[in-house]
Amino acid sequence: MNPFEILKLTPKTNCGQCGHPACLAFSAAVAKSGEDPGKCPYLDLTGLKITPPAGVALDQLSRERDLQLIQHLKEKVAPLNFAEIAAGLGAEYRSDEPDRLSLAYLGQAVTLIKNKGIVINGVEPEDPRDQILLYNFVHSRGGAAPNRDWVGLESLPNSISKVKTLATYGENRLAELFARTENDKIIAACSQLGGREAPESTATLGIVVEVLPRIPQYILYWAAEAEEGFAAKVKILFDREVMNFLDLESLVFSAERMADKIAELLGDFEQAPF
Repeated sequence: MNPFEILKLTPKTNCGQCGHPACLAFSAAVAKSGEDPGKCPYLDLTGLKITPPAGVALDQLSRERDLQLIQHLKEKVAPLNFAEIAAGLGAEYRSDEPDRLSLAYLGQAVTLIKNKGIVINGVEPEDPRDQILLYNFVHSRGGAAPNRDWVGLESLPNSISKVKTLATYGENRLAELFARTENDKIIAACSQLGGREAPESTATLGIVVEVLPRIPQYILYWAAEAEEGFAAKVKILFDREVMNFLDLESLVFSAERMADKIAELLGDFEQAPF
C-alpha cells in the first residue's frame, strides 16, 4: 500500500498519538519504513497488509524512528522560554543558564539543554524513549499543580488501545512482584523514587510516586486472598488533568518505566519486554 491509501484509513486529525506530527507522516512511515500501524488507535487494521522493507531489521527501524522523533521534539522545544515555563513544569531554572532546565525523573536528576540534549544523572539515556518522554513533558509548557483527582487510564480520552499495555507491562508486572515481596520493602523501594505511602481504605498498600514533577501516579496494591480466590492485583491511577502534561503514549511509557525502576530496586532486574 502507498501512503495515501493508508492515509484514507486514518482520522486525518493530526492528533499525534502515534508519535508523528501528522497523519500523512505516520502513513508514510507505515508504508515506507515499516512503522507499526497499530500505533494509530483509530486505524482499522482489518485486511491491512504491510510488508516491511526488505533487508532492514525492525528493531533498527524502530530506533531510527525514535531518533528522528527526538530531533523533531528537540526543535520544537528550542524556541520555548524556559524562564516562563519552569514553574508550571515544577522544574528548576537559573537566570545565568537560560538554556537549561533541571528536574527530577523517578528519583533521578535530569538536565535538558536547548539544541544539545538530555542527560539523566549526568549520562545520556540509553533508551531514546526516555528522551521522548522528557521532551514531550517540557514541550507541554506545564500547568496547574495536580489536584489528586485520581482516575484509571480507561477514564482518559482515547485510551482504550493502551489499557492492555499498561496492565501487561505495568500493573500485572507489579502485582506479581509485590505478591512475593514484604510490604515494608515495597514501601522502601518506592520511597527511593520519591514515593510516599498514601493509605487507601480497601487496598493493602497505597503509594503515590512522583514520576515527574506534576505527574504523580497512585499505585494501589491488593494482596492475594487465597481463601476467596482472588489473586494479587495492582491498579495505577493518574491525576485527571495529566494529559495537560503528557500525551497518552508517553504517559503509559512513564508508568512502565516506573515499574522498571521499582523492580530494579527490589532486585528483579528483568525489564518489561517492549
